[in-house]
Amino acid sequence: MSASLGHPINGADSDAVGDACALPDDDDAPLPSALVAVRPERLGATRAADEEFVAEEVPIALEYNGLSHAVMLATPLDLEDFALGFSLTEGLLGSPADLLDVEVRARPNGVALQLRVTARCESLLKERRRSMAGRTGCGLCGTDNLDQVFRVPDRPVPPLPAGLADAETLVPALSRAMRELAAAQPLQQRTGGIHAAAWCRPDGEVVLAREDVGRHNALDKLIGAMAKTGIDASQGFAAVTSRASFEMVQKAAIAGMPMLAAVSAPTHLAIRTAQSCGLRLAGFVRDGRATLYA
Repeated sequence: MSASLGHPINGADSDAVGDACALPDDDDAPLPSALVAVRPERLGATRAADEEFVAEEVPIALEYNGLSHAVMLATPLDLEDFALGFSLTEGLLGSPADLLDVEVRARPNGVALQLRVTARCESLLKERRRSMAGRTGCGLCGTDNLDQVFRVPDRPVPPLPAGLADAETLVPALSRAMRELAAAQPLQQRTGGIHAAAWCRPDGEVVLAREDVGRHNALDKLIGAMAKTGIDASQGFAAVTSRASFEMVQKAAIAGMPMLAAVSAPTHLAIRTAQSCGLRLAGFVRDGRATLYA
C-alpha cells in the first residue's frame, strides 16, 4: 500500500520492551494522506479565507519480525523507501538483502511498517532490546548507550568523483543541485513546510529526490530508494534542504556518499564527524556560493 496526496479519507516478542512503540491494529483503517486541505483564518488580510494544503505528520512504527523498535514522525509517503533506508543507516540491516519483505499497514492513529528480516538481523535486534528491559517511552527506542549513537561506517567513505575535485567545478555543481532540488519538491511547493534530499551526479544533475517533514527521514527515504534501484552512492553526492546535523553526516557516510551538501549551516559535531570519516561537507550552498567545512 502507498499513501496518497490531496484530501484525506476521513504482537510482541518476549524479548521486546513492552508495547511503547506499538500501534493498535486495525486492518480497515485507510492510509493517511501526505497533504491535508485546511481553511485557516488569515489575520490582517482583506480577502476571504482560501483553502490551502498543509503537510501531514504521522507516527510511523517500525516493527522487525514482530518486534516493535521505534516510532518516528514522518510524512506518509515513500514508506517502503523509508523502511529500508532507516534500517540501513541505523545499522539494523547489514545490506538491502537482509530485508526480506515490508508491509505498510494503516492503524487508527498512525502507520505500522512491518519488516520481515533475516534471522541474523532479528537476533541482533533482540540483543539490543534486552539491554533496554524495563524502560518505556518511544524516545528510548533503538538506542540506549553512546556506543550505539556514534557508529563508524562499515567501509571507508569513497573519494569525491573526478568532476568535483576543485572549486571551479564544485561550486557550479552544487548550485545546479540546489536549483534542481527546489524544482523536484512537489510537496514543498504546495505546503512550504517540507524538507527534501536528493542524490546528484558530479555535475549537479538531480537523479533522485525524496521529501518528508523530517530532514533525517527525507535522507533515509533517499538512501532506501537508492538501495532499491542499485544506484552507486560513490558516483555523486547528496544535497539536502536543511542544516547539516551529526545524524545527517553519519547517515550519508554509512550510505557510502562522498559528500553532503546542505543549504544551511552544519553543527560542530557534524563537522568533526565528517572530518573523522573522510566525508566532504558543504554548508550554506546557495546563490552560487558554498562553504566547505570538511
